[in-house]
Amino acid sequence: MRLLHTSDWHLGRSFHRVGLLDAQAAFIDHLIDTVREREVDAVLVAGDVYDRAVPPLPAVELYDRALHRLADLGVPTVMISGNHDSARRLGVGAGLIGRAGIHLRTDPDGCADPVVLADVHGEVAFYGLPYLEPALVKDRFAVDRVSHEAVLGAAMDSVRADLAGRPAGTRSVVLAHAFVTGGRASDSERDIAVGGVEAVPAAVFDGVDYAALGHLHGCQTISDRVRYSGSPLAYSFSEADHRKTMWLIDLGPAGEITAERVGTPVPRPLARIRGRLEQLLDDPALEAHRHSWVEATLTDPVRPEDPMARITARFPHALSLVFDPEGRPEDGTASYAQRLRGRTDQQIAEDFVAHVRGGGLPDEAERAVLREAFDTVRTDTARAEGVGAEGPGAAGARTARTETTR
Repeated sequence: MRLLHTSDWHLGRSFHRVGLLDAQAAFIDHLIDTVREREVDAVLVAGDVYDRAVPPLPAVELYDRALHRLADLGVPTVMISGNHDSARRLGVGAGLIGRAGIHLRTDPDGCADPVVLADVHGEVAFYGLPYLEPALVKDRFAVDRVSHEAVLGAAMDSVRADLAGRPAGTRSVVLAHAFVTGGRASDSERDIAVGGVEAVPAAVFDGVDYAALGHLHGCQTISDRVRYSGSPLAYSFSEADHRKTMWLIDLGPAGEITAERVGTPVPRPLARIRGRLEQLLDDPALEAHRHSWVEATLTDPVRPEDPMARITARFPHALSLVFDPEGRPEDGTASYAQRLRGRTDQQIAEDFVAHVRGGGLPDEAERAVLREAFDTVRTDTARAEGVGAEGPGAAGARTARTETTR
């Protein structure tokens, strides 16, 4: 059975205030063409369909057109909600939409309720595990620890239990939206560290033939059977070195995996350039980036006059200007954003406590109070947005469906 694994569409997102809806529409065109030309048997979308819980109307319209076109091809699609999506909104009408072959999995209670497709070698069970917010679903999965590893492990235990009761030789595929140990993050994924350590071990997916992951924006292989497709477009300059692709997966009769990367359209290449302003304006080697989206880091000891206007005169599509002066003391004059880069909310709060105290870091009890406060805020936000929770219409998607594919 041939599968097309994609994720993290983030419909409605912009890039440094540049709208990407046309580029996202071009990706959908490419997706449909790939499904048709490569004779794909099932499409897998591993979460973050939208960029936010309440997406703009043009993004919803693009999503709607994509579903209609996939349904018109007669190719089943399995789609889960991610941490950017509102599971409740994405799950509306799931039962009805499922009749058209578009199977939405947004309800944590349906993790062990697969979409069952078949080819000449037998059945394949597709288990959709939507993004699971630990604090919201721990009681459903009867786990003691509020952690990603605990709830995802419990969800996978239910998957393995269901699979054990199916006919011998049934192949299995899991869709999940999580941060798996060994994955490489970028600047454009929303932090999912609520409930403690966010990463889960790849071993949590043991027992299934293929795990189609979403959340991290770089296409990457955790193991032969555990892969991220990455986002189809770049959403931050930290992705400048990414090759944006989808995975074309051939699932053999005994669960063998053959994988091929299929490139996606690039609306405009990204370039990160660095140096003194005059060097960037004069260096002939940088002419190749004239038509790229550019992030320029200036190293001039003194900030030049009107730097953005001068940069855009040579690089008309420059979008970001960063200052990193040569010889700057290590302690101190970095921008606020630079000082915070790569730090979690918890670490930033602990630093603030140390700052107002004149140097004394929080003790373990105080760290626990900060952690609880962050978890409460983020859990309340997730509950309000319907992230990791059941939504209207999701229950209608709980019944397993059997379809025959070519």
